[in-house]
Amino acid sequence: MSAALAELILPGSIALEVTADTKAAALEELVGLLDAGRPLADRALFTEAVLAREALSTTGLGEGIAIPHGKSDGIAAPAIAFARSSRGIDWGSPDGTPAHLLFLIGVPEAAAGDEHLVILAKLARTLMRDEFRQRLLDAATVEDVLTILGEIAS
Repeated sequence: MSAALAELILPGSIALEVTADTKAAALEELVGLLDAGRPLADRALFTEAVLAREALSTTGLGEGIAIPHGKSDGIAAPAIAFARSSRGIDWGSPDGTPAHLLFLIGVPEAAAGDEHLVILAKLARTLMRDEFRQRLLDAATVEDVLTILGEIAS
């Protein structure tokens, strides 16, 4: 993988609590976070790619996790946004649990290759650990979130 996971998420791309209560609203909020941290080349084009991917099958993994993602020319470099939802959002997860930990992965279409899959696998594998998820849920500050996510091996 070309970039360490921690380098792909910037403080401006983290929200400790989303206002959204639906998947569609949460996706819009996540795209906004990604855009705030590392401005998108074309926000509408990137949003369209994320929605198209979500329409194929849910990106809700279960265990309170959702990792929507998109490959698009609307994003110039790989990036990740993270948000939490204390209420939980119905993401159509296989186990029926609402999503509390939301990650949006964006990669450019031209340079995508399998990079988003590597990022996705690394993130998903780490998030399957109960204690890791709990630490993200309990993190009090954006800096705490960055420190926790920085522990994911690149």
